[in-house]
Amino acid sequence: MVRVLAVGVFDLLHAGHLHYLEQAKSLGDHLVVVVAHDDTVRKRKHEPVTGQELRCRMVAGLKPVDESLIGNPPDVPIFDILPVIKPDIIALGYDQEHAEERIRAALNEREMGHIEVTRVEGLSDDLDGTRKIIARILQLSTGPKEDGEL
Repeated sequence: MVRVLAVGVFDLLHAGHLHYLEQAKSLGDHLVVVVAHDDTVRKRKHEPVTGQELRCRMVAGLKPVDESLIGNPPDVPIFDILPVIKPDIIALGYDQEHAEERIRAALNEREMGHIEVTRVEGLSDDLDGTRKIIARILQLSTGPKEDGEL
């Protein structure tokens, strides 16, 4: 059985997330998704719109996902979760800022060089990311209004 690991924030779940997880699942037999800990999201990105438990539950409900769990807080090294999951493949999203070569080097340093690191393709849609969706909502909410529109 080939175990695939996917990681992300998954705040405001959208089609880009589903596409990422479908592609990750296609790489193996069992997809484990690590949903970023709220403190990690705060430290690296922004205040999460939805909490980690709800984000994890929503991801778990997606068809390609076999298992989901909340990642470690930012004070715990990110590679510490790998012995728990035991992935054969780490699938990175097209827009994730992780550098494959740095991850491979870190895996080799930890004697986990057998884990393959790959990047999946993005969704060819202009609303494939949370920031893009928020920007579009703001654009629509501040645009010209016709009589009777909110």
